Amino acid sequence: MKICTIRELLDARIITGEEQMGAHVYSACGSDMMSDVLAYVKDQAVLLTGLVNAQVVRTAEMMDMHCIVFVRSKEPTPEMIRLAEESSMVLLATDKRMYEACGILYSNGLVGNKVKKEPGI
Repeated sequence: MKICTIRELLDARIITGEEQMGAHVYSACGSDMMSDVLAYVKDQAVLLTGLVNAQVVRTAEMMDMHCIVFVRSKEPTPEMIRLAEESSMVLLATDKRMYEACGILYSNGLVGNKVKKEPGI
């Protein structure tokens, strides 16, 4: 799915990275816990989060993500915007809550990552 489609589906505002709106993402992750993002996310994902600190951008960069969507009307700090611009990362913001935003993207074909179950679970 193209990032511009995500923007349209979530009625999101572009904060930075407008020139990257044609890039494709292949999966999505919704989390406010960056440890879960590090443990379960594959490359080429979009991150939906309500967490607003520089660690979010750094985590997304480590995981080779191209887009972060801030839910619940959250706004990134100037430091986060600067870090995202340095990494050519798109930052979007939507008024939608996490559950609704993830549901909209999933129902329009953007899949989540498969979580490997441990034996016996």
